Amino acid sequence: MSSVLTPATPGGAYDAFLPEALSRARTQREWTPADGQLPALYLSHGAPPTFDDGPWLGQLFDWAQSLPKPKAILIISAHWEDAPIAISSSAAGTPLVYDFGGFHPRYYQMRYDTPDATALARRIAATMPDGESLYQHPSRGLDHGAWVPLMVMYPVADIPVLQMSMPSQEPSRLMALGRRLASLREEGVLVIGSGFMTHGLPFLTREMFTEGVVPAWSSDFDAWAADALARGDVDELAAYATRAPGMPYAHPTPDHFLPIFITLGSATDPEAPAQTAIDGFTMGCAKRSFTLN
Repeated sequence: MSSVLTPATPGGAYDAFLPEALSRARTQREWTPADGQLPALYLSHGAPPTFDDGPWLGQLFDWAQSLPKPKAILIISAHWEDAPIAISSSAAGTPLVYDFGGFHPRYYQMRYDTPDATALARRIAATMPDGESLYQHPSRGLDHGAWVPLMVMYPVADIPVLQMSMPSQEPSRLMALGRRLASLREEGVLVIGSGFMTHGLPFLTREMFTEGVVPAWSSDFDAWAADALARGDVDELAAYATRAPGMPYAHPTPDHFLPIFITLGSATDPEAPAQTAIDGFTMGCAKRSFTLN
């Protein structure tokens, strides 16, 4: 019996999705200054099984299609924690980072050859305060927290993309970084925090993978986060480690929740209600993703 974990054809759902998606993506209306700021996004990014989950592919793509096509994309992923702040290589066609194991060889051969992003790198550098360095990694490409969702959302790969490291685990510092990046949105740059609303991988069971069972620690944390986001309660979100139900199972390490604070910081009003774009669960984990203007 096939599933997203044991598909009959690895990546088959993505292959079926791609022809129509490419056709629609090529006609997507491009952002102009008349559109005003692009929103800030937080997305639950998935991993190789995303390419075998047809409904999730459709949700991610339709979300991207609901926005004007950005001029460039800056994404901060749970999978790159480094200080001082670094950005990925701006060269065109930078190789991807296949930072996962145990999957079919096909997923290690995927490509996402985006255009040169030198102009975006210069703009990001300009947002850094005096005295704070920004290191540009000469060869690091996009990790799966970036390229997996972007291959679905923008499959033509014709938008310059850079990834930025997450330099701290302190919500206040990440909020401050988001505020520095907010001005990029006025220029048609899409700022994305990429994590996973719950990510208790050590506590997942076979039933969660194969039968769609959702553990209470995941559903309870997701409901708590959804409520706080709807109320714009940034202080509650920042106190997730001690206030959120389902901890520490929902996030045994904080990396997949923390990008939310980049998104909140880069929003025009972080206390405005978030607009949920995707909800539900996959393999026991909450894939809630949202937009803030």
